[in-house]
Amino acid sequence: MSGNHHSHDAHLGAEHADHGSTKSYLTGFILSMVLTLASFGVVMSGKVPHDLMMPGIIVFGVAQLIVQLVYFLHMGTSPSQRGNLSIMLFTILILAIVVVGSLWVLHNMNVNMMHPTSQMVPVE
Repeated sequence: MSGNHHSHDAHLGAEHADHGSTKSYLTGFILSMVLTLASFGVVMSGKVPHDLMMPGIIVFGVAQLIVQLVYFLHMGTSPSQRGNLSIMLFTILILAIVVVGSLWVLHNMNVNMMHPTSQMVPVE
């Protein structure tokens, strides 16, 4: 029975290792709040040039995504998480290909489309 009890304790220890501590959840929450307020500040402060607002929001959004993946979903490079990390990175790659490809096709369609105002010849 003691062998089974030891195995059960080891299993519980492995499960517990995959979950974060209160400190890590609190750190993730605080970082998420700071990044949210930073994004809000970029727009509402009026101190950021208009051309830099969207890149600023995107940078803070990506940073917040990384914070939430690491602190709340426990994505990392540990051996137990490498499978999940690989799947997530592959998903991001596929999404990037679809989005960039769609934007490329739409841009080319717009450039090569016959615009009615430029193609019309006035009748005299």
